Amino acid sequence: MKLAVINFSGNVGKSTVACHLLAPRIPDCQVVAVESINADNGQAVTIRGRQFAQLQEFLQSVDNVVVDIGASNVEELLKLMRRYRDSQRDFDGFVVPTVPDRKQQQDTAATLAELVRIGVPPERLRVIFNQVDEEDPVETTFATLLAYCASKGIARPNLSAVVPFNEVYSLVRGTGQTLADLAADDTDYKAQIAKAESQTDKVALARRLAIQRLARGVVTELDECFAALDLQSLATRDPAVPAA
Repeated sequence: MKLAVINFSGNVGKSTVACHLLAPRIPDCQVVAVESINADNGQAVTIRGRQFAQLQEFLQSVDNVVVDIGASNVEELLKLMRRYRDSQRDFDGFVVPTVPDRKQQQDTAATLAELVRIGVPPERLRVIFNQVDEEDPVETTFATLLAYCASKGIARPNLSAVVPFNEVYSLVRGTGQTLADLAADDTDYKAQIAKAESQTDKVALARRLAIQRLARGVVTELDECFAALDLQSLATRDPAVPAA
């Protein structure tokens, strides 16, 4: 399975989706970041957008990979994808996270439209509704994007592909740990807190306990979102479609 996580807009959770939602649920999956600035986000490989030829070579050599395309590189990468005819077929699917902000929804619509324009079939597009308030209906929160998709027929979003807002994502950023790892942590932090001698140690352990608990709840939500994406169906479809 070879997936690209992409959006013209920043701050939609592309790296969160790549590292915490997709890669842990795809066997032996690598995460590759395409970004101008090599941020310390725990990703093992970083390829800049202008190194597209190298990226293509890499994609031919692996079975399972998630490519996290930074917002600053999206336009350049898509331009190169148009130049290298049919290179969009190297990906089984394109995952497009979005958030409730109207500007991000508009950028998401533009991203979907451009992917279809370069030859990606709508069936190979997956939208993830990220940072959703659990009390707000998805169809209302993302009315702008959903109306666009319905009118243009460029994607068929599954309203169950949802990642609710949770502070745990900011807490684990830069730690190099996945939420799956944190959820599997069986440390008895309450026992350690009881034994800790200093208040500083107690607070640090209490923080780790909170992250452990949040991670366990989030992993179940991510499992449900991953199932809603139905990524396995991508492997059964012919990726070929004439580019516009």
